[in-house]
Amino acid sequence: MKTVYRKLIVISAAVSAVFGLQSCVGDLDTVPLNPYDKVPETAYGTDEAGYLQGLSKIYFHLISNDTKDLQVSDGGASELIRAYWSIQETTTDEAKCAWSNDAWVRALNTDTWTEAQNDATYAVYIRTLQGISYVNEFLRQTTDVKLDERGVDDGVKARVAQFRAEARFLRAFFYWMAIDAFGNVPFVTEDSPFGTGVYPEQGTRKELFDFCIEELEDLASPTSAMPAPRSNYPRADKGAVCGLLARMYLNAEVYTGTAMWQEAKDACEDIFDMGYGLCGNYADLFRGDNGENPEALKEFIFAAAYDAEQSQSYGGTTYLTLAAIAADDIQQMPVFEDEDGNPLEEETMVTFYPNGVNNGWAGIRIPYEFVQKYFSVKDADYGKGSYECDDARGQMFYIKGREESMDGALYQFTNGWSCLKFNNVPHDTEPLYWYAEAAAKAYSDIDYPLIRLGEIYLIYAEACFRLNDRDEALPYLQELSERAGVEGPAASYTENYLIEERARELYWEGHRRTDLIRFGKFHSGDFLWPYKGGESFGGQSFERYKNLFALPLTDLAANPTLKQNEGYPDNR
Repeated sequence: MKTVYRKLIVISAAVSAVFGLQSCVGDLDTVPLNPYDKVPETAYGTDEAGYLQGLSKIYFHLISNDTKDLQVSDGGASELIRAYWSIQETTTDEAKCAWSNDAWVRALNTDTWTEAQNDATYAVYIRTLQGISYVNEFLRQTTDVKLDERGVDDGVKARVAQFRAEARFLRAFFYWMAIDAFGNVPFVTEDSPFGTGVYPEQGTRKELFDFCIEELEDLASPTSAMPAPRSNYPRADKGAVCGLLARMYLNAEVYTGTAMWQEAKDACEDIFDMGYGLCGNYADLFRGDNGENPEALKEFIFAAAYDAEQSQSYGGTTYLTLAAIAADDIQQMPVFEDEDGNPLEEETMVTFYPNGVNNGWAGIRIPYEFVQKYFSVKDADYGKGSYECDDARGQMFYIKGREESMDGALYQFTNGWSCLKFNNVPHDTEPLYWYAEAAAKAYSDIDYPLIRLGEIYLIYAEACFRLNDRDEALPYLQELSERAGVEGPAASYTENYLIEERARELYWEGHRRTDLIRFGKFHSGDFLWPYKGGESFGGQSFERYKNLFALPLTDLAANPTLKQNEGYPDNR
């Protein structure tokens, strides 16, 4: 966890009220009516600190558990990264959740959601539009005119210009999430009218896409105030800008109807010149000290930083560790040395969880069928908890005491494999006292990679495949294979290889639903997985319109100008 981000987390609480937002996003930008409340117009002064606080609120929004503006049953589940992960993973072959009593779980597990509001999709919608509103207000309050009125000096102005660039990137990131999940959402910028009685106009998916591309291309330009690549972790820089550009170009045909493969390839090549490199050990990318480990950091392009003492979120990597194991998945082993390597007078037993957390929620797991299909595991012994897998990326599953199949047991946590990809123990050594130390923490220290170089390699390979330039991408695919310890692809790699390699490299990182939609596999009957499209274990196709989720009924009721997505009833 970098000090600069810890500072952002700490000061964010002080400015939550400054960017207040009513629960209904029909009125996207509001200010308190109480004259004694602190509002953006009075929160900023002449020094840099106030503006950094405003920016910090926007970054913190990625990992916020604040539920003042959401009506959900579980505040932790409303965190943006956790909610987006849920709609991306549990709707696919990569993850299923055992919490049958949670309102959103059954619908997403079986792809049977309707227009009825569920906590996961609702949280993604509200959180993204909240984030956009925070950015818009920040940009309104940091114009040159406003800064001159306050008497801000040139040095602070230069820093504020950078903060504005970062905020614009974050707005594009929030919009990307919204258009990926919902397509046509309210389109508001800092120049839009706002206030009581003003209804934000709905933008088409293409209009929103074009706006984000224009913003990102401007931020990537040499004259932009965006920080240089690899200079601002975990905050955004030009590497993050190009990474999001590459991802949006990759999905351009889905979002707009027009493919942009050459643009995706070019954006990746820009990143290749920025000094990033693959982390030597795949597992280290997801360990408790990945925000400090130089090897992991050279691969990270943009991440959400978590800190057990400061961020204390029940979403993100806290969720991905605690929900991945059960409370009785406790291990005990003897320790003969203290943490400094000195012999102990007598053997000491240490109790720990296998991924270095302090409890287990028995929630999310990965279907055996996925593991077998993509990692060819063999010789699984559920009593000893051992199995064999040649691919290093497939060596992070926990099976002791598990049952192999979810057939007839979708809501039985011990049916299926536990995924310990995210591990709260630091990377460089594993004495058992480190497990005990990590397990004493109630929250995770693991930074969540939002964009990393491994993904960029795969975007490049897919773009080259579509452009019939496979040879250019082959060295990058070979690098990924070499790190995993498996044989690389042939020069004539296929679309199916790309689908499978993205599954192996990026599982549980929030990409799967979008990938399957892009490859035409999400809804179709020729690509099945357990419980796809209903309660049948064998799976079945479902309606194509579910490539998008329904707009929340509360927002439709609040904003009469909005149109529900095709296939879902309006119910107004």
